[in-house]
Amino acid sequence: MMQIDARGKACPQPVILAKKELDNGSRDITVLVDNRAAVENLTRLGNSAGVAVATGEAEGGFFVRLTGEAKPGVLPEIACPATGNDYAVFIGKDVVGAGDPTLGYNLMKMALYTLAQGDSVPAHVLFMNDGVKLPAGEEPQVIESIQTLMDKGSIVLVCGTCLNYYGLTERLKIGTVSNMYDILGAMQRADKVISL
Repeated sequence: MMQIDARGKACPQPVILAKKELDNGSRDITVLVDNRAAVENLTRLGNSAGVAVATGEAEGGFFVRLTGEAKPGVLPEIACPATGNDYAVFIGKDVVGAGDPTLGYNLMKMALYTLAQGDSVPAHVLFMNDGVKLPAGEEPQVIESIQTLMDKGSIVLVCGTCLNYYGLTERLKIGTVSNMYDILGAMQRADKVISL
């Protein structure tokens, strides 16, 4: 049995941590959390993934136990408490602007870094088309910035069709492989969408 201590972690981190383990083939996971919203989100994850879910009280909060073989690629709708950050960032290319590609790539690195260092991180960061080259690339600053966004609560979705098209599926370093339905759903739920 695997245990994840997600107490003190901001929404949606408990779900992201559990989903990562389910995607890696874990079949018996207990997640410790400290709020009811996390219990509900993890329960939705388990139900979406087709695994058995058991919940209860534990020291310092609650536990959610997920057992069984999960369906691959599921991502439930996650209900996070309102933080005032109900916006999404859509990244459809690996550069900012349409001028010089080197300048555009450096601007994108700076944009991701600046976004990650800010106090108001987006609810979702969505990568499609050329944009998927960023979380599947070799640039450490880009990967670190995306990780910081996730650590602060951003959900990072990466288009699986785009990864396949560019032959990058196996090279994805960070984020959740997703699909058009989930990415468009995240944009529709957002109060605003910023495109880079």
